[in-house]
Amino acid sequence: MEIKSLIVFIGVCFFLTLEFLFPKEKIYFKNKISRISKNIFFWLVNIGITPIIILPISIFATQIELHSLFKFDNSIMSFLFHLMVIDLFLYWWHRFNHQIPFLWKFHHVHHLDETLDISSGVRFHFGEVILSALIRSIIIITFNISLINLLLIEAIILLSSIFHHSNISMPKKIENILSKIIVTPSIHWVHHHKRQSETDANYSTIFSWWDKIFRTKSNFERKIGMPIGVEGDTEQSLKNLILRPLKK
Repeated sequence: MEIKSLIVFIGVCFFLTLEFLFPKEKIYFKNKISRISKNIFFWLVNIGITPIIILPISIFATQIELHSLFKFDNSIMSFLFHLMVIDLFLYWWHRFNHQIPFLWKFHHVHHLDETLDISSGVRFHFGEVILSALIRSIIIITFNISLINLLLIEAIILLSSIFHHSNISMPKKIENILSKIIVTPSIHWVHHHKRQSETDANYSTIFSWWDKIFRTKSNFERKIGMPIGVEGDTEQSLKNLILRPLKK
Protein backbone atom coordinates (compact mmCIF):
# COMPACT_ATOMS: atom_id res chain seq x y z
CA MET A 1 0.00 0.00 0.00
CA GLU A 2 2.89 2.35 0.82
CA ILE A 3 4.49 1.69 -2.58
CA LYS A 4 1.22 2.49 -4.34
CA SER A 5 0.84 5.74 -2.40
CA LEU A 6 4.42 6.78 -3.18
CA ILE A 7 3.99 6.06 -6.91
CA VAL A 8 0.74 8.04 -7.01
CA PHE A 9 2.22 10.96 -5.05
CA ILE A 10 5.25 11.26 -7.35
CA GLY A 11 3.06 10.91 -10.46
CA VAL A 12 0.54 13.53 -9.32
CA CYS A 13 3.33 16.02 -8.52
CA PHE A 14 4.91 15.39 -11.92
CA PHE A 15 1.70 15.89 -13.94
CA LEU A 16 0.63 18.84 -11.77
CA THR A 17 3.93 20.56 -12.53
CA LEU A 18 3.61 19.93 -16.27
CA GLU A 19 0.03 21.19 -16.28
CA PHE A 20 1.04 24.37 -14.44
CA LEU A 21 4.04 25.06 -16.69
CA PHE A 22 2.57 23.94 -20.02
CA PRO A 23 -1.23 24.34 -20.08
CA LYS A 24 -2.93 23.64 -23.39
CA GLU A 25 -6.09 25.63 -22.68
CA LYS A 26 -6.69 28.68 -20.51
CA ILE A 27 -8.95 28.01 -17.52
CA TYR A 28 -10.14 31.10 -15.66
CA PHE A 29 -8.98 31.16 -12.05
CA LYS A 30 -12.40 31.75 -10.45
CA ASN A 31 -14.05 28.89 -12.32
CA LYS A 32 -11.07 26.64 -11.70
CA ILE A 33 -11.31 27.03 -7.91
CA SER A 34 -15.02 26.18 -7.96
CA ARG A 35 -14.45 23.09 -10.11
CA ILE A 36 -11.44 21.81 -8.25
CA SER A 37 -13.16 22.06 -4.86
CA LYS A 38 -15.94 19.74 -6.07
CA ASN A 39 -13.54 17.37 -7.79
CA ILE A 40 -11.25 17.14 -4.78
CA PHE A 41 -14.27 16.52 -2.53
CA PHE A 42 -15.13 13.35 -4.45
CA TRP A 43 -11.48 12.26 -4.38
CA LEU A 44 -11.25 12.73 -0.60
CA VAL A 45 -14.50 10.80 -0.06
CA ASN A 46 -13.17 7.96 -2.21
CA ILE A 47 -9.89 7.99 -0.31
CA GLY A 48 -11.91 7.83 2.90
CA ILE A 49 -14.00 4.83 1.86
CA THR A 50 -11.01 2.93 0.45
CA PRO A 51 -9.74 1.42 3.75
CA ILE A 52 -13.24 0.59 5.03
CA ILE A 53 -14.94 -0.62 1.81
CA ILE A 54 -12.78 -0.79 -1.32
CA LEU A 55 -9.62 -2.33 0.13
CA PRO A 56 -11.44 -5.05 2.15
CA ILE A 57 -13.36 -6.07 -0.99
CA SER A 58 -10.11 -6.25 -2.97
CA ILE A 59 -8.19 -8.16 -0.28
CA PHE A 60 -11.04 -10.63 0.13
CA ALA A 61 -11.17 -11.23 -3.64
CA THR A 62 -7.40 -11.82 -3.93
CA GLN A 63 -7.55 -14.47 -1.18
CA ILE A 64 -10.15 -16.62 -2.95
CA GLU A 65 -8.68 -19.34 -5.14
CA LEU A 66 -11.26 -21.31 -7.11
CA HIS A 67 -8.75 -22.82 -9.55
CA SER A 68 -5.04 -22.77 -10.41
CA LEU A 69 -5.36 -21.20 -13.87
CA PHE A 70 -3.74 -17.93 -15.00
CA LYS A 71 -0.77 -18.34 -12.67
CA PHE A 72 2.75 -17.61 -13.90
CA ASP A 73 6.12 -18.45 -12.40
CA ASN A 74 7.53 -15.29 -13.95
CA SER A 75 6.41 -12.29 -11.88
CA ILE A 76 6.81 -9.86 -14.78
CA MET A 77 4.69 -12.05 -17.06
CA SER A 78 2.09 -12.33 -14.30
CA PHE A 79 1.96 -8.57 -13.81
CA LEU A 80 1.65 -7.80 -17.53
CA PHE A 81 -1.10 -10.39 -17.98
CA HIS A 82 -3.08 -9.02 -15.03
CA LEU A 83 -2.55 -5.47 -16.31
CA MET A 84 -4.04 -6.41 -19.68
CA VAL A 85 -6.96 -8.25 -18.08
CA ILE A 86 -7.91 -5.38 -15.78
CA ASP A 87 -7.50 -2.79 -18.53
CA LEU A 88 -9.78 -4.82 -20.81
CA PHE A 89 -12.28 -5.06 -17.95
CA LEU A 90 -12.09 -1.28 -17.49
CA TYR A 91 -12.84 -0.74 -21.17
CA TRP A 92 -16.06 -2.74 -20.94
CA TRP A 93 -16.97 -1.37 -17.50
CA HIS A 94 -16.56 2.17 -18.83
CA ARG A 95 -18.60 1.33 -21.92
CA PHE A 96 -21.38 -0.21 -19.82
CA ASN A 97 -21.36 2.90 -17.63
CA HIS A 98 -22.47 4.82 -20.71
CA GLN A 99 -24.87 2.23 -22.10
CA ILE A 100 -26.70 1.03 -18.98
CA PRO A 101 -29.00 3.76 -17.55
CA PHE A 102 -28.51 2.72 -13.91
CA LEU A 103 -24.72 2.91 -14.18
CA TRP A 104 -24.88 6.16 -16.16
CA LYS A 105 -26.63 7.85 -13.22
CA PHE A 106 -23.37 7.55 -11.30
CA HIS A 107 -20.91 8.07 -14.16
CA HIS A 108 -22.91 11.10 -15.27
CA VAL A 109 -21.39 13.02 -12.36
CA HIS A 110 -17.92 12.57 -13.84
CA HIS A 111 -18.97 13.90 -17.25
CA LEU A 112 -20.78 17.01 -15.97
CA ASP A 113 -17.40 18.67 -15.43
CA GLU A 114 -17.39 21.34 -18.16
CA THR A 115 -13.65 21.53 -18.62
CA LEU A 116 -10.84 19.15 -17.81
CA ASP A 117 -7.65 19.14 -15.81
CA ILE A 118 -5.84 16.82 -13.43
CA SER A 119 -8.61 17.08 -10.83
CA SER A 120 -11.13 15.70 -13.36
CA GLY A 121 -9.24 12.42 -13.30
CA VAL A 122 -10.29 11.80 -9.70
CA ARG A 123 -13.86 13.09 -9.92
CA PHE A 124 -15.94 9.93 -9.60
CA HIS A 125 -19.09 9.47 -7.55
CA PHE A 126 -18.39 7.17 -4.60
CA GLY A 127 -21.33 5.00 -5.68
CA GLU A 128 -19.57 4.31 -8.98
CA VAL A 129 -16.33 3.49 -7.16
CA ILE A 130 -18.06 0.96 -4.88
CA LEU A 131 -19.94 -0.66 -7.77
CA SER A 132 -16.72 -0.90 -9.75
CA ALA A 133 -14.91 -2.59 -6.84
CA LEU A 134 -17.71 -5.15 -6.45
CA ILE A 135 -17.78 -6.08 -10.14
CA ARG A 136 -14.00 -6.02 -10.39
CA SER A 137 -13.77 -8.58 -7.59
CA ILE A 138 -15.23 -11.13 -10.01
CA ILE A 139 -12.35 -10.44 -12.40
CA ILE A 140 -9.82 -10.67 -9.56
CA ILE A 141 -11.14 -14.07 -8.49
CA THR A 142 -11.50 -15.42 -12.03
CA PHE A 143 -7.95 -14.55 -13.05
CA ASN A 144 -6.22 -15.14 -9.69
CA ILE A 145 -4.93 -11.57 -9.51
CA SER A 146 -2.56 -11.10 -6.58
CA LEU A 147 -2.86 -8.19 -4.16
CA ILE A 148 0.56 -6.75 -5.01
CA ASN A 149 -0.23 -6.81 -8.73
CA LEU A 150 -3.62 -5.27 -8.07
CA LEU A 151 -2.20 -2.39 -6.00
CA LEU A 152 0.47 -1.60 -8.60
CA ILE A 153 -2.10 -1.72 -11.41
CA GLU A 154 -4.44 0.55 -9.44
CA ALA A 155 -1.60 3.09 -9.18
CA ILE A 156 -1.09 2.92 -12.95
CA ILE A 157 -4.83 3.30 -13.56
CA LEU A 158 -5.05 6.37 -11.34
CA LEU A 159 -2.01 8.02 -12.94
CA SER A 160 -3.36 7.17 -16.39
CA SER A 161 -6.68 8.81 -15.51
CA ILE A 162 -4.93 11.91 -14.17
CA PHE A 163 -2.74 12.10 -17.28
CA HIS A 164 -5.41 11.74 -19.96
CA HIS A 165 -7.76 14.18 -18.21
CA SER A 166 -4.97 16.71 -17.78
CA ASN A 167 -4.66 20.07 -19.49
CA ILE A 168 -1.03 19.46 -20.47
CA SER A 169 0.21 20.78 -23.79
CA MET A 170 2.30 18.14 -25.52
CA PRO A 171 4.31 18.29 -28.77
CA LYS A 172 2.01 16.88 -31.43
CA LYS A 173 4.54 14.36 -32.76
CA ILE A 174 5.19 12.94 -29.29
CA GLU A 175 1.48 12.70 -28.46
CA ASN A 176 0.75 11.04 -31.82
CA ILE A 177 3.34 8.36 -31.04
CA LEU A 178 2.12 7.84 -27.48
CA SER A 179 -1.54 7.71 -28.56
CA LYS A 180 -0.87 4.59 -30.60
CA ILE A 181 -0.14 2.76 -27.35
CA ILE A 182 -1.71 4.61 -24.42
CA VAL A 183 -4.63 6.98 -23.90
CA THR A 184 -3.46 10.59 -24.15
CA PRO A 185 -5.30 13.85 -23.44
CA SER A 186 -6.11 14.33 -27.13
CA ILE A 187 -7.95 10.99 -27.11
CA HIS A 188 -9.81 11.34 -23.83
CA TRP A 189 -10.78 14.99 -24.17
CA VAL A 190 -12.79 13.92 -27.24
CA HIS A 191 -14.61 11.41 -25.02
CA HIS A 192 -15.65 14.37 -22.85
CA HIS A 193 -16.94 16.37 -25.83
CA LYS A 194 -20.42 17.67 -25.12
CA ARG A 195 -21.68 16.07 -28.33
CA GLN A 196 -23.22 12.71 -27.46
CA SER A 197 -21.72 10.85 -30.43
CA GLU A 198 -18.20 11.65 -29.20
CA THR A 199 -19.05 10.94 -25.55
CA ASP A 200 -20.08 7.44 -26.60
CA ALA A 201 -16.59 6.63 -27.92
CA ASN A 202 -12.95 6.41 -26.76
CA TYR A 203 -13.63 4.25 -23.68
CA SER A 204 -10.08 2.97 -23.14
CA THR A 205 -8.29 3.68 -19.86
CA ILE A 206 -4.61 2.71 -20.18
CA PHE A 207 -4.03 1.17 -23.60
CA SER A 208 -5.67 2.93 -26.52
CA TRP A 209 -5.98 -0.11 -28.78
CA TRP A 210 -9.20 -1.45 -27.20
CA ASP A 211 -11.27 1.21 -28.98
CA LYS A 212 -9.72 0.22 -32.29
CA ILE A 213 -10.34 -3.47 -31.66
CA PHE A 214 -13.97 -2.97 -30.61
CA ARG A 215 -14.63 -0.17 -33.13
CA THR A 216 -15.44 2.58 -30.66
CA LYS A 217 -12.65 4.96 -31.63
CA SER A 218 -13.81 8.46 -32.53
CA ASN A 219 -12.35 10.05 -35.66
CA PHE A 220 -12.98 13.52 -34.25
CA GLU A 221 -9.81 15.47 -33.45
CA ARG A 222 -9.55 17.52 -30.27
CA LYS A 223 -9.88 21.26 -30.81
CA ILE A 224 -9.03 24.14 -28.48
CA GLY A 225 -12.18 25.50 -26.85
CA MET A 226 -14.43 22.63 -27.87
CA PRO A 227 -17.47 22.20 -25.58
CA ILE A 228 -16.96 19.78 -22.69
CA GLY A 229 -19.71 18.18 -20.60
CA VAL A 230 -22.99 16.36 -21.21
CA GLU A 231 -25.21 17.22 -24.15
CA GLY A 232 -28.44 18.83 -22.93
CA ASP A 233 -27.17 19.18 -19.36
CA THR A 234 -24.96 21.50 -17.31
CA GLU A 235 -22.64 21.38 -14.31
CA GLN A 236 -24.39 21.11 -10.93
CA SER A 237 -23.78 22.18 -7.36
CA LEU A 238 -21.92 19.77 -5.09
CA LYS A 239 -25.15 18.80 -3.32
CA ASN A 240 -26.88 18.02 -6.63
CA LEU A 241 -23.87 16.01 -7.82
CA ILE A 242 -23.95 13.86 -4.69
CA LEU A 243 -27.71 13.23 -5.04
CA ARG A 244 -27.60 12.89 -8.84
CA PRO A 245 -27.85 9.06 -8.93
CA LEU A 246 -31.04 9.18 -6.84
CA LYS A 247 -32.87 11.29 -9.41
CA LYS A 248 -34.98 9.73 -12.17
